[in-house]
Amino acid sequence: MGFLIVFLGAGIGGAFRHGVNLAALRLLGSGTFPYGTLGINVLGSFLMGLVAEYFALRSGLPQQWRLFLTTGILGGFTTFSAFSLETALLYERGELGAAVAYVLASVILSVAALFAALAILRSMLDGGGA
Repeated sequence: MGFLIVFLGAGIGGAFRHGVNLAALRLLGSGTFPYGTLGINVLGSFLMGLVAEYFALRSGLPQQWRLFLTTGILGGFTTFSAFSLETALLYERGELGAAVAYVLASVILSVAALFAALAILRSMLDGGGA
């Protein structure tokens, strides 16, 4: 049942993400800066904070609702919100070094992995030529 709940929420979150990106294009144009994605990441992180704290303060709420809202809707909207929550939890547990390491490793390794994938696929599609 948990997978179905997450699946449905992720579809809703993905649709919201698409809507925000379209709105950003209409309002701000198609320049080179990714305003839509930035807005999605900030809004998703803010919403994750609200949801996580609400569930922390109201512990009697069903686990299915937490799954639907956090992993489902917000996960479909942006995984950056989960990254932000995990960073905040490390910091609040007094693990500042781990929080900083997590942020740096996440950003650097994720961007490096993307560039590696680009290089691998370009090499494969170009027949190994540069």
